[in-house]
Amino acid sequence: MKAMIFAAGLGTRLRPLTNDRPKALVEVAGKPMLEHVIVKLINAGIDDITINIHHFGQKIIDFINSKNNFGININISDERDMLLDTGGGILKARNFLDGDEPILVHNADILTNVDLTAMLQNHQETGAIATILVKSRETQRYFLFDERYKLHGWINKKTGETIPASLINPTEFRPLAFGGVHILSPAIFDYLEQYAKEERVFSITPFYINQCESCLIHGFEQKTPYDWYDIGKPETLAIAEKNLKLQ
Repeated sequence: MKAMIFAAGLGTRLRPLTNDRPKALVEVAGKPMLEHVIVKLINAGIDDITINIHHFGQKIIDFINSKNNFGININISDERDMLLDTGGGILKARNFLDGDEPILVHNADILTNVDLTAMLQNHQETGAIATILVKSRETQRYFLFDERYKLHGWINKKTGETIPASLINPTEFRPLAFGGVHILSPAIFDYLEQYAKEERVFSITPFYINQCESCLIHGFEQKTPYDWYDIGKPETLAIAEKNLKLQ
């Protein structure tokens, strides 16, 4: 299985830490968040990783080189000319990711010990074009799933907005928060190409919502406890730092 790590973000929530470095190189428990994710993926058996870059992109290249590519194959998808968002970023990296195997996509600012092997098995069993890590937690925006974890839409609990607007009764679905980790089937690229219609910059979230009635977008909710931190925020970064030092 190949993997892609989103490391191109501007890291505005972490300023001033990101005034002189990319968000992915901000340290937590003595190591850059990017290193934590790379090591996790290697431990899951992945030896081919693509990393997208934008903000202070050369510093990520230099870091990877200093680590001798962590002993695996690491590709750089260069977005320094234009930040392409998540959907556009995946599509730009297609040449590195194409093949017959599923692709794991992981945000650099998500630190988690979720069971990736179980998530992959779930993805393969359902035959979904995308399986997204979800969890019941407090946030404003949720994906909406039925009892079989099939995606049906999206809701902003603060504003009441639902997508698609045709959702008559969103309360019949279970709201679950996205965890920044997905597994994609190779077939997704053709759907992405059709959806993008020559647009370079687009998010994967509206793509999932737009496609969920025509093809299977599946949620994976791990039933056993696991750690999950969005370390792209100062307060959560501090919590992760503290907890990791206790381990």
